[in-house]
Amino acid sequence: MTTLQIYIGSYYGSNFNLYGKQFRVMLQALPEYRADESDLNCIYVQTASGEMAPVTEFFTVTDVTGPQSLTRFNLYSSMDITVIPQGSTSTGDVINIIDRLARENFPAGYSFEYSGISREEAGSSSRTALIFVVCLIFVYLLLSALYESYILPLSVLLSLPVGLAGVYIFIYAGLLFQSGIVNNIYVQIALIMLIGLLSKNAILIVEYAIQRRNQGMGIVEAAISGAQARLRPILMTSFALIFGLLPLAFSSGAGAIGNRSIGLSAIGGMLIGALIGVFVIPILFIIFQSLQEKLSGKPIDNTETLTEK
Repeated sequence: MTTLQIYIGSYYGSNFNLYGKQFRVMLQALPEYRADESDLNCIYVQTASGEMAPVTEFFTVTDVTGPQSLTRFNLYSSMDITVIPQGSTSTGDVINIIDRLARENFPAGYSFEYSGISREEAGSSSRTALIFVVCLIFVYLLLSALYESYILPLSVLLSLPVGLAGVYIFIYAGLLFQSGIVNNIYVQIALIMLIGLLSKNAILIVEYAIQRRNQGMGIVEAAISGAQARLRPILMTSFALIFGLLPLAFSSGAGAIGNRSIGLSAIGGMLIGALIGVFVIPILFIIFQSLQEKLSGKPIDNTETLTEK
């Protein structure tokens, strides 16, 4: 079970600025000079008349009941709160709720910080979108170098949402059966993995269709021929991966949520991507190959060139 650890405390206190950095400063005497209440008489302050008077002249010491220990976080007085998400609520949802409640209800001078794994999760949540963008950029640049075109790689990249949608379809189906799987870090890892796996399926069809187009076949015929020729390899590799991930999808015991998250997400993405992608990828190839030829011209028929030689 995942927990969130939060420290809430006040910012009131003395602070010291040095070279633009702020430090909390607490002044206190050595232990031997503050062991007894009478030692306060040795501390003097200057009055308005310039004379020095014991500090005990300005306050009264009274015994009160207090805690045996004080919790501090980054030198600030704080309290430790452990939040345990219930049901299908993810730690990311809890972090968003806490951020919203803190902005609405915390008084001035109070703030909060996450600790442990929750601190790492809160700090890395903003980098998730950046990681996906970087992955897509790398795939696009590699495909651009492979096809020697900036347009044809789009037929591969635009086929990815079909398979990635299968991840969320299976997650939503799992929520209906109270599987406890949410959009956590394991699901995000599966999404990154699927970018490569689904791109591989699209590359197989597009590459074969390009070869047939360069041999003089029409764009539509080349796309259909590529899909037919690569249908069996795509289904074999996709279903081999799906069956290999079934033990993760139905795992139990310690760490079962993480295993099921990766297994179910990858199975959903590959299944939807393999079954629907074989119909979507040829359509995308037809669209972008037609656009490519309008801009750069029709490719030379290699078969005719070889025959003439």
